[in-house]
Amino acid sequence: MSSTEHPAPKSDLPQFVSAGGGANQVRVRAYNERLVLSLVRRQGGISKADIARQTGLSAQTVSVIMRALEKDELLIRGKPIRGKVGQPSVPMFLNPDAVFSFGVKIGRRSADLILMDFVGKIRLQLHRTYRYPEPREILAFIAGGIAELEGRMSVEQKANVAGVGIAAPFELWNWADEVGAPQGAMDAWRDFDLQAEVAAQVPYPVFLQNDATSACGAELVFGLGSRYPDFVYFYVGSFIGGGIVLNSTVFVGRTGTAGAIGPLPVRNKQGETRQLLEIASIFVLENLLHERGIDPQPLWYAASDWIDFGEPLEIWIRDSADAIAQATVAASSIIDFSAAVIDGGFPDWVRHRLVAAVNESFERLDLQGIQVPEIVEGVVGSQARAIGGASLPIFARYLTDQTVLFKEIEHAEGT
Repeated sequence: MSSTEHPAPKSDLPQFVSAGGGANQVRVRAYNERLVLSLVRRQGGISKADIARQTGLSAQTVSVIMRALEKDELLIRGKPIRGKVGQPSVPMFLNPDAVFSFGVKIGRRSADLILMDFVGKIRLQLHRTYRYPEPREILAFIAGGIAELEGRMSVEQKANVAGVGIAAPFELWNWADEVGAPQGAMDAWRDFDLQAEVAAQVPYPVFLQNDATSACGAELVFGLGSRYPDFVYFYVGSFIGGGIVLNSTVFVGRTGTAGAIGPLPVRNKQGETRQLLEIASIFVLENLLHERGIDPQPLWYAASDWIDFGEPLEIWIRDSADAIAQATVAASSIIDFSAAVIDGGFPDWVRHRLVAAVNESFERLDLQGIQVPEIVEGVVGSQARAIGGASLPIFARYLTDQTVLFKEIEHAEGT
C-alpha cells in the first residue's frame, strides 16, 4: 500500500510507549482509539467491558476513549442488553455515516468507481467499459466520476471522505496481445504515475494497491477472514490473480507480489504446461465466444448482466476448474492452508458452478502427501477489488493495520 502522503518511517510493528505526557500521551491515545475502532469493526456490537477485557486497557481508559469516539460520531450505541445481574450492557457499533471512501478498480476491460461507507457497504457506483485501458481515459473516468458522485452526496458526506483507494494490476502493459490491444497501445502505462496524476486532480489522499491483493484484503476484512486465518485466494478477472492470507494477515512478500498466482505453471487438457492465467482467465472465455460467433460484451457490462453462454461457458468452467485445482495443490504443498477461496468478476451462479467443478477436479489429482484445504466460495463478490481499494484510506486513517491488530493487542495500554 502506498499513499501520496509520506508518513515518517516506522518499523513493521508499532512501538508502544507508556503514557508519560506530551507527544507520547497523544500518540498512545491515538493508537488506542484506532485499536478500539478496529475491535468494534471486527466484532460489531461489542461492549465497553468486552473491549477492556480483550485489550487489557483499564475500564477508565476505555470509557474515555469511547466517549471521545461517540463525541466524534464514529461510534453509535445499540439497544441495551440486560443480563441476569448488574447494569445492562450497551453494544457499540461503527457509525456507517461517519466515514466514506472512494474505491477504484481498474481492469483490462472495465473500470469501477464506488463510494463505500465505514462498514463496507457500497452507497454509490459507476461502471465504464472499454476495449483496453488508456491512461488518460482512466484518469478522466476517476476524476470525472468522483465529481459526479460528489454531486449526489450531501455536504456532510463529502466532509467525511477519507480518501481514494485505487486497485489496479501491476504492469498493465503486459499481456496486451491477450486483450486485443494494438501494438504499443499499452506502453503509455510504463511511465504513467497513476497515483500522482489522480492526486493532482482530487482533494483527497490517494492510495494504490495491486487489484488482486485488494480483493484478497476485502475478503479478509469483510468476508471469510473470521472463519479462516490462513487461505489462498483466487480472483478470476480478465486475468486471474490472487493473494495469500497467513495468521489473519495479507502476506505481500518482499516486493508486494506474493500470491500473484497467475504465472503458476499448470497443465492444460492436452497435457501442455501453461501459466494459470492462460487457462483460468475471463479473456479466455471471451476468445471462446468470439470463435463461436457469440457477442462477449455481456462479460464486461456488469457481473449481474452475464448470461448462460451454454457450451463455451461450460468448457471454460471445466478447464478453469482443472487449472485452479492444480494451482491449489501446488500452493498447499508449500503452506498448509485451511481454505482455498474462489471469487471473481462474475455472478454468484457462475462462482457456484466453478467451485463445484474445482472440487470435482480434486478427485482426479494425485493428492498423496497433500492436506487438501476446504474449497469455498468468496462472499465479497464481483466488487471485491473496488471494496479492497476503498478500504485503504479507511484503514490508514482510522483503523489499526490488519497485520498487528491482534498480535500486539496486549501492548496497547495507556491513557
